[in-house]
Amino acid sequence: MVPLAQEERVKSKGKAARRGLTRRDFLAKTCLAGAVVAAAPSCRAAEGGKHGVPVGERPAVLTDLTRCIGCRSCMRACRDANDLPVTGPDESIRLTKREELSVFQWTAVNPERGRDQQGHPAVRNVKRQCMHCLEPACASVCPVGALHQTPQGPVIYRAERCIGCRYCMVACPFEVPRFDWNSGLTPVIGKCQFCAPQRLFEGLPTACSAACPTGALKFGNRTGLVFEARARIESRAAYYVPRIYGEEEIGGTSWLYISDVPFEELGFKKLGKRPLPSLTWDVVSRLPAVALTVAVLLGLVSAGLSKKGEEHP
Repeated sequence: MVPLAQEERVKSKGKAARRGLTRRDFLAKTCLAGAVVAAAPSCRAAEGGKHGVPVGERPAVLTDLTRCIGCRSCMRACRDANDLPVTGPDESIRLTKREELSVFQWTAVNPERGRDQQGHPAVRNVKRQCMHCLEPACASVCPVGALHQTPQGPVIYRAERCIGCRYCMVACPFEVPRFDWNSGLTPVIGKCQFCAPQRLFEGLPTACSAACPTGALKFGNRTGLVFEARARIESRAAYYVPRIYGEEEIGGTSWLYISDVPFEELGFKKLGKRPLPSLTWDVVSRLPAVALTVAVLLGLVSAGLSKKGEEHP
């Protein structure tokens, strides 16, 4: 079952395909898009981070890679909880194939190979999903607020606002947002919502953490989970890597990891501590003028073609 917002967009897409895109429609869309993007500097959408729940009280998940057995129960729970569709036989979740994030698959667990702290070959199962940054670059660059940081912290996607600019895909340091290239004139982005609409706001843990059979995923508030992560590391100092991934990376994230294998060995990105919005916005804020110019030119071309068509039916 497709989520309601996306289902409505799919229906709209079908109607548009049946009637065809007229020159008038094209002119209206290009001019509207230009106007919206031109207004981007006043539309910074990460306001939830500064005016919401204190960082330490925000919901978070601690992932202990030493406990993950790669059963992918979390993936199935995510799909069921969010009514994500199975679009074909290749989309079924199996243990024998590598899984990737997609517009309709918001988390993926795969075995990753590297070397442990003693230099020995090691394999650990790694879960990927949106990291829900404390200061999300994706929300800060979205010119229409389609990606929005809620006061509670999670970053959610509001499909009805999306214009398909894909700034979020460029800005995300973890390469998480996925675009539906088959959505045509009704752009759709897929990413983990932290179960915000249907579980988190009802006081429930994320579906993935509730489904984990080994305790590899633990849901709680961020301060408590950071404390627990440190306690686990200190209790087995010779075993764990002395680091919590996500505690400080790009200003901190709501998804935290601990491991006995160095994170870079398992494909984790090496990132600085500075929040990215302060960097990305300097670049993206210069794009609206370019986008507006292109939109206006396309609009003029469309108007010219329309006029020519009227003169020569």
